[in-house]
Amino acid sequence: MKAIVALRDNLIEQIDRHHDALESLEKNIVILDGLLKESSFKKASEIGKVASKLEENISDSKTSKDSIPIKQGKDGKIIANAFVTPEQLEIVLDETIGITIDTPPFKSFFLDRIIGEMKRKDVQDVESGKIQKESIIDYIINQNGPNIREIIIKNYRQKERINELINTAGWSLTRMLENVSK
Repeated sequence: MKAIVALRDNLIEQIDRHHDALESLEKNIVILDGLLKESSFKKASEIGKVASKLEENISDSKTSKDSIPIKQGKDGKIIANAFVTPEQLEIVLDETIGITIDTPPFKSFFLDRIIGEMKRKDVQDVESGKIQKESIIDYIINQNGPNIREIIIKNYRQKERINELINTAGWSLTRMLENVSK
């Protein structure tokens, strides 16, 4: 009887976790659609294609530390590479890229809205006992002088988050490069 109750509780927890993940993804798609519409960057239908390709690359790179290229929106130039391990996501910018933490929309969009929202969700999960405090998403930004060289995101925990982080990093970095060249 205890095993059946434990199994039932586990299934309910999985349903809740997946439901929350779906809600988060739907919110992010709405946000991204709005941003894409404003900037004429890409059609929303293209995000699914990018996500599928990223998913393939991510599943292939789970055990090793293969590179997932992050390309600039308009010309397809590789501006960074993402490295996924079970513990973290590392986004390493191309050495020729010269952008700082203060270049918009890095703080306002990528750090505050995307990672910040994930962190708020994790804090709620800690408060409800779903995860441990040590499992809250966090990030480190390594710089060379004023320029961003690497963004390390720890405790991403969910495969869906990897897709979202890589997609939004590419979008943010592209916008940042446009803002620097203005």
